[in-house]
Amino acid sequence: MFLDFFALGLLFFVGLTLFYGIIAIHDIPYEISKHRNHPHQDAIHVAGWISLFTLHVIWPFLWIWATLYREDRGWGFKQLEQQEQTLEQKEQQLESREDELAAEVAKLKRQVAIISKHVQQLEQQENQ
Repeated sequence: MFLDFFALGLLFFVGLTLFYGIIAIHDIPYEISKHRNHPHQDAIHVAGWISLFTLHVIWPFLWIWATLYREDRGWGFKQLEQQEQTLEQKEQQLESREDELAAEVAKLKRQVAIISKHVQQLEQQENQ
């Protein structure tokens, strides 16, 4: 008799623990979004409650959605835009440096041509 009541009590305890545990788990993405100051906190919270009725099928997507945003860098696209801008600036600097080097090479080629003409003239004078 005692074991029957004990088993019944244990069954209720396990059932209530699982019930409240599942409810607590569904709220984790909302807590993450609240901690990160996510702009879609309310939508994540509502979707978390909806995920209870879909047996938490959408819950992993809510977790991803909640963790994508960070207050210090937003969605992460601004950082990519800044990197692209710095790369474009560096590319422009390289192109201007390339033009400078090409002009200097052309100048050196002219000087080498002039020097080689002078050397040929000197060799012809020595041969005569």
